[in-house]
Amino acid sequence: MARVRLESVSKRYDSAPRPVLPPLDLEVPSGQLAVLVGPSGCGKSTTLRIVAGLEAPTTGTVRIGERDVTDLPPSDRDIAMVFQSYALYPHMTVFENMAFGLRMRATAEREIRTRVEAVADSLGLRDYLQRLPKALSGGQRQRVAIGRAVVRAPKVFLFDEPLSNLDAKLRGDMRREIARVHRAAGATSLYVTHDQVEAMTLADLIVVMRDGVIQQQGAPDAIYQRPANRFVAGFFGTPSMSFLPAELADGGGGGLTARGAGFAVPVQATAPATARRGDGKVVLGVRPEAVALAAHGQAVPMPAEVTLREVLGSEIILHLASAAGELTARAAADHPGRPGDHVTAFLDPAALHWFDAATEARL
Repeated sequence: MARVRLESVSKRYDSAPRPVLPPLDLEVPSGQLAVLVGPSGCGKSTTLRIVAGLEAPTTGTVRIGERDVTDLPPSDRDIAMVFQSYALYPHMTVFENMAFGLRMRATAEREIRTRVEAVADSLGLRDYLQRLPKALSGGQRQRVAIGRAVVRAPKVFLFDEPLSNLDAKLRGDMRREIARVHRAAGATSLYVTHDQVEAMTLADLIVVMRDGVIQQQGAPDAIYQRPANRFVAGFFGTPSMSFLPAELADGGGGGLTARGAGFAVPVQATAPATARRGDGKVVLGVRPEAVALAAHGQAVPMPAEVTLREVLGSEIILHLASAAGELTARAAADHPGRPGDHVTAFLDPAALHWFDAATEARL
């Protein structure tokens, strides 16, 4: 195992008006699975390719363990990479594909067979070792690509959107397989995806990127429950967080109230201190679990109209239009709400997220 460190790493192409990566610092602790996540063009794949040695950084240092590998070729970094496109040799059998890296290292044939067969057993590939890639399904090919990486026992695994070519069911199966392989191997892993579900279910550490800049990094529950800014808050969650503009005003009795179109939320003691000071305009972040369709406790009522009903089996998602903006609410499958119905949404003040309207930073 080895930690991965990027120190002031940047990347600029001559023809680009701005750097793909401004100077970036990142450390992935030894043995952890870190997921780099963000929209297309945010710099996550470039970061991974710099760690792999497939791209040279414009500035900065890349370390794997205690070694400076910035100027080393990929073959000397003790890494293994799994690509989106599988990158299997079409003329080689499954066994030969998995054994290729070991043979390049002049590993003894007996050890090659032992290691390949052990990994094939763990990935359910034993019956396919003599098949060519064209005779395999997409999920099987991806398992071969993962097996080819695992059999080398590298210090670091790199995954570049490995599941994007698979259907929804296979994606779920392969997520579990990758998590199992990571735990069994104990190696440090970097995983790139634009899929927030993959990030939340796989990661020990999530690194959220936007325009080459790290917006937040932390454990999945911290990212979800305490997003650093509006961008991170909106990126995670299905359905995504809703945002309601409001302005802080005197609520009477010495308290503050966040007032928006059609609602007034008392600023509770649990709200951030900066919000309680009354600094002006704010944005309230509202996840579906903070919206109820029946009165309860200190919930704040808000008139709304149902615009869409999504049936998910055991529950439904109701999309609501209010004077302040769009909301989503979860409800039992037998809830009668239909598009066009007028309902009252109840916001839980204790479950709201507060953001500065100007900077979009969490308050």
